[in-house]
Amino acid sequence: MDLVDKVRELAARAEKMTGQLTTEEATKNALVMPLIHALGYDVFNPLEVVPEFTADVGTKKGEKVDYAIMSDSKPIMLFECKMIGTNLEKITPSQLYRYFSVTDARFGVLTDGIHYQIYSDLDAPNKMDARPFLEFRITDISEKTVRELKKFTKESFDIEDILSTASDLKYTKGIKRILIEEWTNPSEDFVKLFASRVYDGRLTQSTREQFAIITKQAFQEFVSEMINKRLKTALANETGTSYSNELDEGDHEAAKATGDKEIETTEDELEGYHVVKSILREIVKPSRIFIRDTQSYCGVLLDDNNRKPICRLLFNGGTKYLGIFDGSKNMTRHAIQSVNDIYSFADQLKATISFYDKVPVELPSVASE
Repeated sequence: MDLVDKVRELAARAEKMTGQLTTEEATKNALVMPLIHALGYDVFNPLEVVPEFTADVGTKKGEKVDYAIMSDSKPIMLFECKMIGTNLEKITPSQLYRYFSVTDARFGVLTDGIHYQIYSDLDAPNKMDARPFLEFRITDISEKTVRELKKFTKESFDIEDILSTASDLKYTKGIKRILIEEWTNPSEDFVKLFASRVYDGRLTQSTREQFAIITKQAFQEFVSEMINKRLKTALANETGTSYSNELDEGDHEAAKATGDKEIETTEDELEGYHVVKSILREIVKPSRIFIRDTQSYCGVLLDDNNRKPICRLLFNGGTKYLGIFDGSKNMTRHAIQSVNDIYSFADQLKATISFYDKVPVELPSVASE
């Protein structure tokens, strides 16, 4: 099983167990140790994983860090764990800071079992950075982050390889954080930068306040338009992929109600389409799977035929739903927490294809479960 599959499995477990894990120890056993195991380390072998790792730090004697990943009898990665639900942004990883200066470890991990922050000493040798260079939530992890996480596996672990990209990751993350801050609440400097380039008058207090609103609106519209343009272009260039913003019969009234508002396919809808396509490629050519967006839902079709609906991505409301069709083309809606949950309906999606192509789909038997 590849790391991405192990992480996906662990994410599903985490979502089910969240309400039952009420202590730090339970969090470590149910979530942290399985992730360490997924990285290829034997959690029951003290030559590889040492729980309650102790190293005397100055006047601090006998202080422990929750786990140390070992290589050649030396720690290479340290874990400081908190109870699930802990706000890591308000936590100072004190043990990790102290252990960085007295051990050979170059990486420290602060986690509550869901949220992971990975630190190094990029700014000053043997002194842990104030900010992590890699951060993710196990329940919402991107493929790019999984690729970075693979570098920490036992078979691939290479300090220089990790550090070669860690610096870029750290500063990219920092710039993204600033952009998010400017996105939600543009700073005065940010507003002045753009106002000075499009407005020749004097920037009074009332003018600055007006441009703060205009700048925020323009920034958000620009980013949204660029994302949609890039995603649609990539989708249109994909072999055998047809993209359409057509309305079906039930959407003309919705279009009128919204003033013929342009349909925008969201990133989640595109990701959902690719998940469905990935699932079905086992039984049908990917070139036969099409996406067609409408005002009220995003449809996935076989052969770009409205009479062969595979599923609908109902992501416009507060709760995401996946609509799956049966042999009579009746649709059943299933609530999902994230796009990755679509993988749980792989058998039903394959069965839908079989209704159109008479493809035998082997479903798991009761005995095998």
